[in-house]
Amino acid sequence: MTDRHNWKPTLVAIALILLWIGYWYWGTLEAMAQIWWRSETYAHGLIVPPIALWLIWRDRQRPAALAPHATLWFAIPLAGFAFLWLLGDLTAVNALTQFAVIGLIVVAIMALVGWPISKVLAFPLLFLFFAVPVGDFLLPRLMEWTADFTVLALRLTGIPVFREGQNFVIPSGNWSVVEACSGVRYLIASLTVGTLYAYLTYTSLKRRLIFILVSLLVPILANWLRAYMIVMLGHFSGNKLAVGADHLIYGWVFFGVVIVIMFAIGARWAEPIQAAQRVTSAPGSKFQKPLHTWTIMLTLAVVIAAGSLYEMRLRQANTDVVINLALPATAGSWHTGAPAIEWQPRFTNPSAELHSAYRNQDGWVGLYIAYYQNQNYERKLVTSTNVLVTSSDPLWQIVANRQENASFGGSQMAIRQAELLKKQGIADERYIIWQGYWINGRLTSSDIEAKWLTAWAMLTGQGDDSAAIIIYAPKDSAAKDLPAFVNEAGGEILRSLSEARRK
Repeated sequence: MTDRHNWKPTLVAIALILLWIGYWYWGTLEAMAQIWWRSETYAHGLIVPPIALWLIWRDRQRPAALAPHATLWFAIPLAGFAFLWLLGDLTAVNALTQFAVIGLIVVAIMALVGWPISKVLAFPLLFLFFAVPVGDFLLPRLMEWTADFTVLALRLTGIPVFREGQNFVIPSGNWSVVEACSGVRYLIASLTVGTLYAYLTYTSLKRRLIFILVSLLVPILANWLRAYMIVMLGHFSGNKLAVGADHLIYGWVFFGVVIVIMFAIGARWAEPIQAAQRVTSAPGSKFQKPLHTWTIMLTLAVVIAAGSLYEMRLRQANTDVVINLALPATAGSWHTGAPAIEWQPRFTNPSAELHSAYRNQDGWVGLYIAYYQNQNYERKLVTSTNVLVTSSDPLWQIVANRQENASFGGSQMAIRQAELLKKQGIADERYIIWQGYWINGRLTSSDIEAKWLTAWAMLTGQGDDSAAIIIYAPKDSAAKDLPAFVNEAGGEILRSLSEARRK
């Protein structure tokens, strides 16, 4: 029989290593818990750790019958997660740092118990990753799919629809697909619960994976139907039903019914769960000496602390400097002046920002620059809260997005192009917007590339100075004026950004 007292050094080591991770990465853990508490989308994170502990306790006889054997080679993936956390913290990406900390917890436990026991505990440990509040990056795509399906279904029903972006008009009123209509809450909830259900209901990997796939697809389809049904309820009730907050209530009721049906159907193919069999140590296996466990734990502790310590060193080296952000008064045939319209991009807490217009004899072009330095979670360039227009803006809205190639300062790059519409007023007032990022002298329009360039600049000691460059013009003249402006003024703008950082 297994001597259960041999688990005591390992359990103590696990407790100490978890406290050690909490000490060095408390800020990340606290930020994650705050998201669980305040966000309806990620509130399930509050119950993920208790569920993981319950799953381990439920099958405790299986790991208890095996001898824990701390394994040093787990320090390699542990170092990978520490580096991943470093990259996430340098670029202020919450999801990345939180994913990395969960990875540190999982791999550290696996390192202390050894590979055979890690295989037994694989699902409860991996289930912890559902605690990471990630999914907001899916919002634009899910919103677009929901709008596509709703408009198509309305037209097939015989209702005429005029669509512009995520907004559409039917004879009975106007509708918009906003963040709450994306279905990301249903998707995350269904995937989390569906994965747990698959593990508890089936024993074969094939059936588990099929049900997880179903739990991923069903909420997307259900949300499409929900959106269509809400519009139809509003249409046939003269906009008395399913409008305002109550359509969210209808949505959750509908989603609950769909999930219950999905589980009921899945139960038809349930596989009997066999009683846990007694597991004995492999012949010839020996219990590990406690000294070896403590030695490996100390090694893991050094690796865990390395990410946070190196981040502190980089932050100290990236000292504050005076930002002298100034744009040229003239650039070729263009002369600066006051902004031409009462619109400005919504960028939060920039270190410096400028907004002006450039005019020539034929027209005008607006220019907005938001400059960021010493970025953190409250002040960062690339974030979901930095947008051209907020979804709740009463005056402006974005009705189209695409990519456009442009020559900026002599360099060809892909520019994000958006169409801005003024919702109020008699005239059809529209503007074309070009948007890109300047990251320590490098140009890009990709959020992901901007993050990686920022992380690389920090790791190589160049600092994290970055800026958003936004140029816009009236739609009827944008095809001519925007390329002309970036050809003439692009070099001067880049030179001004490079010279803005002065000690």
